Amino acid sequence: MTSAKLLEQRSKGHVKLHVGPAGIIDLRESGASKLRMPRDTRIAFLINTGGGLAGGDEFQSNISCATGAALTVTSQAAERVYRTLGPSADISLHLKLAPLSELYWLPQETILFDGASLQRRFFVHLSEGAKFLAVEPIVFGRKEMGERIDSVNLHDRWRIFRGGKLVHAEDLRIVDHLPRTKATLGTATAMASLIYIADDAEARIDTVRALLGDAGGASAWNGKLVARCVATDGFRLRKILFPVLYALSGADFLPKNWTI
Repeated sequence: MTSAKLLEQRSKGHVKLHVGPAGIIDLRESGASKLRMPRDTRIAFLINTGGGLAGGDEFQSNISCATGAALTVTSQAAERVYRTLGPSADISLHLKLAPLSELYWLPQETILFDGASLQRRFFVHLSEGAKFLAVEPIVFGRKEMGERIDSVNLHDRWRIFRGGKLVHAEDLRIVDHLPRTKATLGTATAMASLIYIADDAEARIDTVRALLGDAGGASAWNGKLVARCVATDGFRLRKILFPVLYALSGADFLPKNWTI
């Protein structure tokens, strides 16, 4: 099938959400992206009605919190990225936090299958005094199903601004083969990055390191905390992340779909 035909058949989705202290101020949806926020909660669930991502799919989320608002965003289920016949699946995320607001970006795992190609871009703008926590767990195939990853492409690009100044920038890129050195994945099939930006970020470092143990590492400086961890499979990764997320977000903001 030609690339032109693939692009004709691609799935698109866009969600725009703006919340205040009392709940939703504005919500717009289009295409395969949906969002549901149960009443009397501060947790929003992103839904991909396409059931996964394939090459050429494009999804974008624009989420903002007004002054004093608090919100957790998670996904209804793990996102699956299937083999592509050419182009990458494309995800773009834009988050904006007003002063004294809190946003917890806590999606479930992204599962990359053999031959998958995914490009994601994260742009976060925080006002001074805002609190932001994000985790991105990634699983390479399903170990319990005996799946093997021979080739995968991933590009994660983060740009986080606080008070108009760039405070965090990183690009993670995996091309074709998974990195299997002792300094990278080794024999692990799952990994996660966690970023916490808040006035108390540096005061939380000892707690996070103790909870991670030998499964990962964490550093904190200039008002931000960054942690990485790896695991043999997605279930063990979740067991590692759960107590860390609970410590940083609290029971009111940790979604029930993160329980283990």
